[in-house]
Amino acid sequence: MLSIFQEHGHRATEGGAAAAQHGAEAAGHAEHVPIIVQKINEWIGPTVFEIQSIIMPKIYKVFGFMFGEHWPGEGKTFEQYMAEGNLPIPTHVVMFLFVVLIAVGLLTFLRRKLSAESPTTRQQTLEVGVEAIRNLLSDLVGPGGMKHFPVVATFAVLILLSNLTGFLPDMVAPTANFNTTLALAITSFCYYNYIGIRENGLIGHLKHFTGPIWWIAWLMFPIEIVSNLARILSLSMRLFGNMFGEEQVSGAISNMVQWIVPVLIMPLGLLTALLQTFIFIVLSMVYLGEVTHHTEEHGEHAGSHSSDHAVVPAH
Repeated sequence: MLSIFQEHGHRATEGGAAAAQHGAEAAGHAEHVPIIVQKINEWIGPTVFEIQSIIMPKIYKVFGFMFGEHWPGEGKTFEQYMAEGNLPIPTHVVMFLFVVLIAVGLLTFLRRKLSAESPTTRQQTLEVGVEAIRNLLSDLVGPGGMKHFPVVATFAVLILLSNLTGFLPDMVAPTANFNTTLALAITSFCYYNYIGIRENGLIGHLKHFTGPIWWIAWLMFPIEIVSNLARILSLSMRLFGNMFGEEQVSGAISNMVQWIVPVLIMPLGLLTALLQTFIFIVLSMVYLGEVTHHTEEHGEHAGSHSSDHAVVPAH
């Protein structure tokens, strides 16, 4: 919903339906609209537009300072709305839903016929990714890090597949749109703060922002709050900037040289997709480690006690 609001809030109203905008619309860049997006808007776009016609004007009245004074579709028909270059269901929303369906289907296929005795090639492929994330959680979060595996692994799968979607014919990467990366960054931000509050309590979590020296806590607290809020922008802009930039560079090179050269630069795009996925989940795990550091300490103490007890019988 946040993505749809922002899409409408920053959309320019020039051009035809084929020039419907995607990605960094605030910057005024027109993007290619895949056929799947066009078809979905043709099939269910009128229904979505009717629903938006009821709720969006009211939302714009409340949040006009964010989205603008009037919703672009107010007082217009579906055909007029589309003719101005708007889409009831934005490109990045359709692309991300497509990625979710692909992720569900792919993981369902990979987990079929799991066996500890005779693992298949697809099982071993899945295990490589699982072990990599488990090791990172153990190193960056601590002994209790595995309880965050479902969330971190979900980030990894969705972001990686989103990044790779841009390699498919007539497709665009949803992570090349700032709305998508912002939603992912906000989700990560909310999750690690929720974990911090759940494990430390609200007061204990807020003490985390005061620093180790009590007499400068008044100075550290606002600085740490601003620093933590800046993580939303950092996570979202890093992922968006790299994926959007790679997509624009690849598109420009493909327009200039349509043979051989685009294929040669595909490994660079693949590296960017993998690297940006890795950076996002590693930073998310680092933030989790900051708010759950006491768990690691307890785990170490427990481990030292257990090892001490284990040594006694040995002697």
